[in-house]
Amino acid sequence: MKTLRINAIFFLGFLLLSCTPDYTYVRVSGFAQGGPYTIKADLSGTSLTPESLKSSVDSIFNAIDQSVSGYSKSSLLSRFNAGESVEKDSVFLALEDLGNRYYEETSGVVDVWSAPLFDVWGFGFTPDSLPSPELIEAAKVQSALRKKVNFNAIAQGYSCDLIAGWLRSKGVRNMLVDVGEIFGCGVNPEGRHWTIGIDSPVDGNNKPGADLKCIYSLPEGPCGIVTSGNYRKFYIRDGKKYAHTIDPITGYPVTHNLLSATIISSNPESVTNAADADAYATWCMVVGLDEARRFVESRPYLEAVLIYEEDGQMKLWRSDEADGAD
Repeated sequence: MKTLRINAIFFLGFLLLSCTPDYTYVRVSGFAQGGPYTIKADLSGTSLTPESLKSSVDSIFNAIDQSVSGYSKSSLLSRFNAGESVEKDSVFLALEDLGNRYYEETSGVVDVWSAPLFDVWGFGFTPDSLPSPELIEAAKVQSALRKKVNFNAIAQGYSCDLIAGWLRSKGVRNMLVDVGEIFGCGVNPEGRHWTIGIDSPVDGNNKPGADLKCIYSLPEGPCGIVTSGNYRKFYIRDGKKYAHTIDPITGYPVTHNLLSATIISSNPESVTNAADADAYATWCMVVGLDEARRFVESRPYLEAVLIYEEDGQMKLWRSDEADGAD
């Protein structure tokens, strides 16, 4: 009887152990693309180690910088913008193709070829700011020539997609890739959906996570999540705020009550969900609250948290699918 009891306890313990997910999570971090990055990944069932993961991720970031960094004079993008004839690599070509797709989809609102406009306003790769109407019109003409490009509106999202794609090719199924923009898939170490914080879009809130407006629970399937807002990149001239979100159609920074747009893209047919979320968040910030709502509601694979100001108060709107927003 004692042996039977011991065997029963052992068998029960074996069942409990076999029902416990075999998660082996690691966290690697570093500095890339002007800020910190963090990757949390379940390496169980793979041959990856934390060291090989970080080394490979850093190599991916380095390749992206060599291709499309606007702050490196030796990058393909900087040389292209300087008028040099360059042989575009796979990263440059992929971002160029995505940029053209977003341009068509948003009727020119998301335009990677508007580099001259961002430069003349001081939000590109030059220190200029507060341009005259004549300079703005000249920059619009230059943008139409498509001789200079700025991938900032989609590059970080695309970086997430590249890293996530590499991780998935190695067998990783549970991950959270955060390079300022985010890609999430699977579950966290507790076996639950990943959660992220959405910052309160208050001018000067420059430290991510320091002042949160809400917590969002990501879908379990692959998704990109990106927040765009006008509360970190702006300057004040003569008491007026000029934010970095520029409407390529008008040539001027936007002025409306939408403070931030968080877009979650989980299109099962897309391998660029983070880049998509990046572009769509920018699109929402350009067109404003009402049009952003209509856009999100017209896309079944999009969710959104839009934070806006009304009657002097900060308010939040979420899409019907965004059940994870608190």
